[in-house]
Amino acid sequence: MTATSTDGRIARGNQTRQLILKHTVRIASVEGLGGLSLGRLAGELRLSKSGVFALFGSKEELQLATVRAAAKVYIDHVVLPVLELPAGLDRIRRLCDGWLTYSENRVFPGGCFFYSVSAEYDAREGKVHDAVAQSRLDWVAFVAQNIEDAKGAGEVRDDTDVPQLTFELVSLLEGANAESVLHDDFSCYTKAAKAILSRLRSVATDPALLPLAPTPR
Repeated sequence: MTATSTDGRIARGNQTRQLILKHTVRIASVEGLGGLSLGRLAGELRLSKSGVFALFGSKEELQLATVRAAAKVYIDHVVLPVLELPAGLDRIRRLCDGWLTYSENRVFPGGCFFYSVSAEYDAREGKVHDAVAQSRLDWVAFVAQNIEDAKGAGEVRDDTDVPQLTFELVSLLEGANAESVLHDDFSCYTKAAKAILSRLRSVATDPALLPLAPTPR
């Protein structure tokens, strides 16, 4: 077999893998990771079951690959847009606003992918639970680091309880997502944005660093 034909097979395999994962993240955000199966994907995407199995090997590996694929989408939409911004309260506000937009725009049809699968796997054990839990820990740590950075920049009061503030911000974001998905009511995103802005102003060394009202949705 020539190197060219080998490279072609690898490229086709990678394309098929990406096609499958684009489909699985959408399914899992609505039905959970438990809704995935190699047979289902083969049927819905008109692929051979043996071909799908060759790419993932097991349902667990398919689930883990789906979590990794969803994490990349999440990072692209929520994390990367704020990385070039200077440390401070505006960066935190924009990070939260980006998260609300990510949920509101239904980047995943079921709302936040990780909120959905966290509820599915929170009381389970195993590799999939660990992958989901680690993704959430990474997100919470990123929010906390941004608060610490804002404190270091002199924009957040020194007496601010960073873990508490992190918990409150993440809870407001996830609460808006949950209400929106359950009731199909998108007004909760504006309410969450107002609450987040109010909370950030309460820890600001200078409230004038933040706008009086959130960005209109």
